[in-house]
Parts: sequence; structure tokens; C-alpha cells
Amino acid sequence: MTTSPQASKAIISQDGRTAMVSIAVSFLQRAGRKQILSPAGAAPWSPAPRIDSALVKAVVRAHRWRQMIESGKYPSSAELAKAEKVNDSYLSRILRLTLLAPDIIEAILTGRQPTTLQLDELLKPLPTAWSQQRSKLCIPQ
Repeated sequence: MTTSPQASKAIISQDGRTAMVSIAVSFLQRAGRKQILSPAGAAPWSPAPRIDSALVKAVVRAHRWRQMIESGKYPSSAELAKAEKVNDSYLSRILRLTLLAPDIIEAILTGRQPTTLQLDELLKPLPTAWSQQRSKLCIPQ
């Protein structure tokens, strides 16, 4: 069973204290459940982006550490790890984040990454090809 959408409109009372808003939607009944459908041509609703501070911190740290090594401040990752008081293996895994596709980094920084994406998944070895990274991390291009 479906019902056709009504036109969206707003009505404000004479005294200006009450507003009635009508929104165009369709209802679809499927398997005993009703679903609300947005009007044809309307963009589907999606939740606001949620920035994962652990992912952002790791990406920022990776680029900062890379810059420190490339500038010559630390001659090796082992010396940087010692100065930063982190395990050399951890530092190396974080540094690999600098090899992520630019759109993946942008998605992380803006909170548009998949909600299922976790830091431990990013710290595992990833392909160097950006298209393969997107596939493995389930990030649309």
C-alpha cells in the first residue's frame, strides 16, 4: 500500500505563535511494516558527519612525524620513536598512514569515513594503489 505525497507547505497562525508544517512524504507498507519514503528527486537523509578523533590524531601524527624525519630533525625512525617515547614498530605503522589516498585522508578529517572504520584496521598493511585501499576499507570514490 502506498499513499501519494502531499505538497510541502507551512501555515502560521494569525497570532504568530503556532506553525503547522506539512512535508511531502510517501508511506509504503511492506511485510506489515510502514516505511516513510522521501519524495522523488529529494536527496536521502543521512546523519551528520562524525569525526573520529583517534583516526584524525593518527593521521596528523603520521604527517608530523614524516615531516620531522624528512627535515632531518631525526635521522631515523628509531631515533624519532625514542624521542616520542613510542615503540618503533608503532611509529612505522603510523607513518604508513601518509601513504593513504588523499580522498581517504579527507574523509577521515571531515568525518565522512565509514562508521565501521577503526584505527587498528588502518594500521594493518594496506595496498599502495589508492583504488585498492578504497576497496579494502570500503570507502566509495
